[in-house]
Amino acid sequence: MSMLTYVPRMARVARDYALITIGAICIALSVNLFLVPNEVVTGGVTGVAIMLNSLLGTPVGLITLLFNIPLLIAGFRYLGGFVFGIRTIYATVALSLAIDLLQPLLSRYVSAPRDALLYTLYGGVLDGLGVGLVFRAQGTTGGIDIIARFLQRWRGVAVGRSLLIMNALVFAAAAYLYSLDKVLYALLVAFVSGRVVDLVLEGAAYARQAIIITTRPDQLRQAILQRLDRGVTQLQGLGGYTNATRTILLSVVAQSEISLLKAIVREHDPNAFVIISNVHEVLGEGFKPADGAMP
Repeated sequence: MSMLTYVPRMARVARDYALITIGAICIALSVNLFLVPNEVVTGGVTGVAIMLNSLLGTPVGLITLLFNIPLLIAGFRYLGGFVFGIRTIYATVALSLAIDLLQPLLSRYVSAPRDALLYTLYGGVLDGLGVGLVFRAQGTTGGIDIIARFLQRWRGVAVGRSLLIMNALVFAAAAYLYSLDKVLYALLVAFVSGRVVDLVLEGAAYARQAIIITTRPDQLRQAILQRLDRGVTQLQGLGGYTNATRTILLSVVAQSEISLLKAIVREHDPNAFVIISNVHEVLGEGFKPADGAMP
């Protein structure tokens, strides 16, 4: 590997590990500031650790790490070795340390909540932000994700189904230990966290994709190129009912340009069939530069 390619690669690796570290800190803030004080659990191993903290006073981070160690060893051996993940090991250790090291520092800022719902929402946002950053850096926080992969490999159980079942067991235990309303808060945390993870991974919808089926492709293509200064890809389609060949134009425009695009279509081909959908990320000319795949 030449020095010209080695330096950018190392910079991307350093950026990824910085993201994992920041993500672990965000999850730790969520646990220590919002979830544990409100006796609200998350799914998976961290949720079990929170319940044991309530029962026995054991450190959440330490218990999370102890549960993860055999899972990480098994995953490292049976789920692909280094492909499975140095980053997963780093993320798991960083998360466990961050939870326990930050707890005494944050305890002075924790008081009896006057609005448990608001605290739960904040906890879900921080948890989703942390998990999303870890995922974005190609890591995971271990836990039941590893068990789900084992079940998929050896028993053919879909990952989504096994995660749902295991999280349901954690929430059922929380309902028994705490109360039903705490489980409802936990479900709210899971929902908010999931939405924030999607937002971190995909970004907010800032562009629109337009698929235009038209009989006047040349006029539309020229108008989009000249008036919007956006690229157009021209495809050929075959009508399923008429068996007629039609030209399909594909273009991605900024959200603020969608009204002008509709006006152009109305002006040049009012009978065109137009499909407009959200685009969460666009790489290439006119949008975000493509910086290559992460290692």
